[in-house]
Amino acid sequence: MLPVAMAAEQPSSDAARIVAEGYDRIAERYRAWSKDSPVRLRFLEEILARLAPGSSVIELGCGAGEPVTRRFSERHHVTGVDVSTEQLRLAAEVAPSATLIAADITAIDFPPASADAVIGFYVFGHVPPDAHRPLLAKAVSWLRPGGLLVINVPVADGDGIDPDWLSVPMYFGAIGEVETLAALTAAGLAVERAQVIEEDEDGLVVRFLWVVGEVPS
Repeated sequence: MLPVAMAAEQPSSDAARIVAEGYDRIAERYRAWSKDSPVRLRFLEEILARLAPGSSVIELGCGAGEPVTRRFSERHHVTGVDVSTEQLRLAAEVAPSATLIAADITAIDFPPASADAVIGFYVFGHVPPDAHRPLLAKAVSWLRPGGLLVINVPVADGDGIDPDWLSVPMYFGAIGEVETLAALTAAGLAVERAQVIEEDEDGLVVRFLWVVGEVPS
């Protein structure tokens, strides 16, 4: 049985359903495949160095919680959101003090100015293009003045289904580098750094835009 905080909601779109079913099927495999990503670890360490102890962190697409949710939960109050209940089951094992919510990140909301940081690693690539701008605006609105946002997004735009991604069908969607930065700026984020980084995924080179920014105090 899932903890109360993880009571599942129905995915709000076909895209979310495909993502949920895919990650449910490969939960443990994906954790092993992704947890040691050097880029993920680099940005995690940067965020941890910048946050005061006891900060309130919203993590979109927390997945199996290893290592990001676990590390945040050791020093901060972290709320992790993911559409995959199987991934969240694994996250609950490594980060038992975290609040974990099973939901489509495009449908969830939090009170304005309630978080010190909003984090989204490798999750915006699963969001339909028409949902990116509203979600980015909401994410910025959840931050207190001085609050930190760190996300990555695919560099290219468009959407579609890969029929065999890590052995499962998977939905991908994005609005690209220029539109992402425009949406964040329009939402009131002061972008400190926007950096395109290449990563090797089992011999396939992929490129993500990593964005670090704050809400002005």
